[in-house]
Amino acid sequence: MTAATGFEERYIAVGGQRLRVSIRGGIGVPLVLCNGIGASYEVLSPLVDQLDPSTTIVRFDVPGAGGSPTSALPYGFPYLAWVLGRMLTKLDIGVVDILGLSWGGALAQQFAFQNPRRCRRLVLAATGTGAVMVPANPRLLAKMLTPRRFSDPDYAASIAGELYGGTVRSHGNDVAQIFLQQLHAASKIGYLHQLLAGSVWTSLPALPAIRQQTLVVAGTDDPIIPVVNARIMNRLLPHSTLHLHSGGHIDLVTNATELAPVITAFLSSPGERP
Repeated sequence: MTAATGFEERYIAVGGQRLRVSIRGGIGVPLVLCNGIGASYEVLSPLVDQLDPSTTIVRFDVPGAGGSPTSALPYGFPYLAWVLGRMLTKLDIGVVDILGLSWGGALAQQFAFQNPRRCRRLVLAATGTGAVMVPANPRLLAKMLTPRRFSDPDYAASIAGELYGGTVRSHGNDVAQIFLQQLHAASKIGYLHQLLAGSVWTSLPALPAIRQQTLVVAGTDDPIIPVVNARIMNRLLPHSTLHLHSGGHIDLVTNATELAPVITAFLSSPGERP
């Protein structure tokens, strides 16, 4: 553990994978953070810095991103949700809240569906229902076929506004600096595995069965996940609240000072799982 930060980093071997994990000790129900495609857990640091400092925070790198070695074989979200559950068991963590950003939102949905008694509350930010959803412009999706934006700061800054929208339209360099904080960008194979997992998965038929209290957070200027997807999810999730903001796809990170208090209030509000 680094005394200056209060974070403990360790590696957990589970299900044939070796995952890099970061834990910030605290009290109450731990909050597990699931990152977007291609990114290591450092990208979520601006959000973590703004969340309730007394909350236990668990972050991890999926196979092939950050410090987690690339999986030998492609995987799907059901398998990765199982791996996440086993990882938490090895950490002696039981019931959790789970937050997923973008691609990580798919993993968060799958985990909540597979582990109804282990997931207390669910936060879905800038995410959708997978392969069956209202898609982005194909020109934008083409820019996401490689992880180049995570390793090339100039390229990241040049496409940030068009790709992510919101506050980064005029602050593309800020996104490049956040990406530079990563331990490693995703490997090409690791990124491909993440793309494949998303291409064959949808939560659409499962959403009515997700009983957890859910906060759906979406930006009205999100080019990657059009806001209509959040409205659809809000209609299908039995116990969801929709929070719209004027930002874009990664405002949860770039505008954490505004959105972190919304998440903290939701997680700390009274009431148990229906």
